[in-house]
Amino acid sequence: MSVGEQPIFSTKAHVFQIDPETKKNWISSSKVAVNVSYYYDSTRNTYRIISVDGSKAIINSTITPAMTFTKTSQKFGQWSDPRANTVYGLGFTTEGELAKFIDKFKEIKDLTRRSVAASPKPTAEINGAMEVPGSPQTAPARPALHQRTSSLSSIPTDNTNLRERRNSFTQGSNGVNNTSSSNPSEGQLKYENDRLKLALAQSSANAKKWEVELTTLKNNNARLTAALQESTANVEEWKKQLATYKEENARLRKKASDKDHEGGANSKLLQQELHALNEETSRLRQSNNSQQQEIVQLSKQLEDASLRDTQASTHQRRIQDLEEENHCMSVKVQDLQRQLQDSRAGRESESREILSLQETLGSKITEMYDLHEQIISSIRKESHS
Repeated sequence: MSVGEQPIFSTKAHVFQIDPETKKNWISSSKVAVNVSYYYDSTRNTYRIISVDGSKAIINSTITPAMTFTKTSQKFGQWSDPRANTVYGLGFTTEGELAKFIDKFKEIKDLTRRSVAASPKPTAEINGAMEVPGSPQTAPARPALHQRTSSLSSIPTDNTNLRERRNSFTQGSNGVNNTSSSNPSEGQLKYENDRLKLALAQSSANAKKWEVELTTLKNNNARLTAALQESTANVEEWKKQLATYKEENARLRKKASDKDHEGGANSKLLQQELHALNEETSRLRQSNNSQQQEIVQLSKQLEDASLRDTQASTHQRRIQDLEEENHCMSVKVQDLQRQLQDSRAGRESESREILSLQETLGSKITEMYDLHEQIISSIRKESHS
């Protein structure tokens, strides 16, 4: 990677290469998703796709106007690199990431095409002499004196026009400076910074919401457990009363059978008492059945509460993971901000250097103008003499 080469777009994807033998099957170049980045070399005016897995470069492809990126599925795309004599494939986690990568590929391809179209063709003739490629460059012949005199005479001598042209040239140079000094990575750094800040705020809001939900589930679980314990104690009490009533019923039945021989009045009284006891027993049984149903319902509620408690524990673990992720995002945001500051400092240094060059160029132009005036004056003197 050269000094003037900088990343302008990055994403994560699984990298594949076509099998060189079959030219049909894909061979995985990375076990996990790795960074795949577009790089721009300002010194050579070229764009490359680079991906590094550990210390090994698994993609090093220079983009040319003839390249085409093909989307073969919702999350997979490929392109052919004739220089590397292979076909690269990228598998993304979402369709949106693939769409962003394709849009960037098309944009860079158009920039490459414009750069090739705008590049100047080699001149075949300089000062009337043909230049042979590969041969050493020869110095142009000095023009004749009368040719040099006529060419100098044709130069405008108006000071105002020359200053205006010099000012327009300086302003044009400043425009070029502002355009060329813009760092392509600044937009990407700002985009990553904003995206991480948004994800950090969203995860913090989700963590607070899950903490409130966890507290509510714990309170409901405690309330249902207390209600179940109270219902269990009541059932035990009712069972004891039912056993007492059964014993009393059995005793009265035995007493009624013993008194059955004693006469009509006592027997009728005992039968009434027995009937009352039977009704009381039936009522207690119905009450027992209703309590049993209530116990079943409370047991189901307790199971639901246990399930919610398990979910709450899962949410708690998720909250911890989100807190760790928030910390990592905060560190990454700080790194991006530091990179942004470094980039701005570099641009300011480049701007100061370019301004210095512009001042030097202005002084040189002034010297050339003075020299031009002296030459014109000498020519006029010679012509008068």
